[in-house]
Amino acid sequence: MQSFLGVDVSKAKLDVALLLPNDKFRSKVFANDRSGHQALVQWLLVQLPGGLQSLHICMESTGSYHEALACVMHDQGLIVSVVNPLLVKRFAESNGQRNKTDAADAKCLAQFCREKRPERWEAPSVGVRALQALVARLETLQDMRLAECNRRDVAHASVIESIAGVIAELDAAIAQVKAQIAKTIDDDPDLKRRAQLLDTIPGLGEKSIAQLLAYIGRPERFRNVKAVTAFASLTPLIRQSGTSLDKRRGTHPMGHQELKRALYFPAMVAGRHNPLVAMFWNRLKAQGKPGKVIVVACMHKLLAIAYGVLRSGKPFNADHLKPSAA
Repeated sequence: MQSFLGVDVSKAKLDVALLLPNDKFRSKVFANDRSGHQALVQWLLVQLPGGLQSLHICMESTGSYHEALACVMHDQGLIVSVVNPLLVKRFAESNGQRNKTDAADAKCLAQFCREKRPERWEAPSVGVRALQALVARLETLQDMRLAECNRRDVAHASVIESIAGVIAELDAAIAQVKAQIAKTIDDDPDLKRRAQLLDTIPGLGEKSIAQLLAYIGRPERFRNVKAVTAFASLTPLIRQSGTSLDKRRGTHPMGHQELKRALYFPAMVAGRHNPLVAMFWNRLKAQGKPGKVIVVACMHKLLAIAYGVLRSGKPFNADHLKPSAA
């Protein structure tokens, strides 16, 4: 008999709900860190004395927060599914779920897992995992440096030297992590090949290439362009009510926010230097679209181009990707 574990993941904690074959739930909260992950495994072994081989674990894709737990459970040989939050939301609505708490969401995930049997999640390679950690670390260090620079701009003269010392240390740490990122990509044949492909796309640089490799992983895990843009929260969201069609459009708030942010500045650059994105940008501008709408649309376009290049295994070629004449 199979059991199902729903995990509601947040930055600091994990709310879990274990759905047993007798339809009973057992719930608990764990820290979302290494010790919390190990404590969860030990708790599961106590709850399921017959073993974990028939356990199916389900969690939502929450950017970077779910990845460490998913990898731990995958490495234990367990069945893990990482699902689109929008699918779970629709499932909850169809089942009349009204309570919106972390504990209720965990139970909903367990029920979703039992009824829908989502496909098994494929863990990233060792190289991609290392790259993910390094990219996240680089982002943290650069944020810390920016914060120190902002402090320096308004600081009293008595602390300027101290702040300058911290900035120098951060510069050294940033340079070291950048070197590690380059080495990680260069030492992994698959990552190196994909990095070389992405490097042919105007608008992408060393940082954005590393981010795309880390966040997307193997492009084959996405069925199509729509799937990868939804993963990045770049799927258009249409709000319509009654006969009113003039409703605001945006993008779904659910998905990999880090990937979405990583595309912002590259899309701005591509709008000037990538022939396909520039053509798209100018067309939207001629239609009177707001600047923010244009940038988000070009982020979508740039991600679609990157995905196409990675899936095809062929360098960027604007002539091949231009729409044919009607």
